[in-house]
Amino acid sequence: MEEELKQFFAKRTRRYITDKQRLESAVIVPIYQQDGEYRIVFIRRTMTVKVHKGQISFPGGTRDKVDKNLLDTALREAEEEIGIHREEVTILGEMDDEITTTSNFIVTPFVARIPWPYRFTLNSEEVEKVISIPIKALLEKSCMKPDTEILDGKKVASFTYKCEDTIIWGATARILNKLLEIIKSVGN
Repeated sequence: MEEELKQFFAKRTRRYITDKQRLESAVIVPIYQQDGEYRIVFIRRTMTVKVHKGQISFPGGTRDKVDKNLLDTALREAEEEIGIHREEVTILGEMDDEITTTSNFIVTPFVARIPWPYRFTLNSEEVEKVISIPIKALLEKSCMKPDTEILDGKKVASFTYKCEDTIIWGATARILNKLLEIIKSVGN
């Protein structure tokens, strides 16, 4: 699957969103393989972070002045939040930008392969826990429900994923939905 994802991302034209009213941010969508099964890593944010309290998300955050580009942002944030070292990450591709509806961010997601097993080091101020969900489970029809969100006063199509006791919604669910559609397309 990894090589197929790399090829898919290399061939496509990525959709950029430019809006000076919103903050640039980036996330890593970490994927690893365990016992022949691919899994995606999410984090549950603490209730003490400034925005997205208690939400399920991908490791990432706002672009800092020290970041050379958005990939640098995503890698720095993943290391700060859960201890993923940039030299151990293989970037498979860059997805379309996504806008958050509850805050003021443009999110650029980078799909990345990480080694397994991995010893995560959580930043206890930002991350409550690391959650790993098999892609196979996320692809089950019963896991995903169509949803809507309000963005700039207008309804936009969205999704909610519920796997066991984990509920994924908002920009994270929209990014996840796009990734799962890509995975289904390259898997055929």
